Amino acid sequence: MNLRQRLGLNVRRLRKERELSQERLSLLSGLSRAYVSSVETGRRNATLDTLEILARTLGVEGWELIASPTVFDANAKPEYGGEET
Repeated sequence: MNLRQRLGLNVRRLRKERELSQERLSLLSGLSRAYVSSVETGRRNATLDTLEILARTLGVEGWELIASPTVFDANAKPEYGGEET
């Protein structure tokens, strides 16, 4: 999984956790709904400015948007396929 895909999965996860539609997130962030959708599906390379906007809107730190899903899911297998420590 590349960073663009991680970003998309984390934005979608956080948006859904906050019970926001893409339309509502777009209104709160000032980004278009189509842009939010393309970020969530990994089709768009977001700039650092966009990452900051999304993080602020979702109430998280920027690093949380590109963190490995294993950071948030204690039951997830390590992404690299190695042994858990």
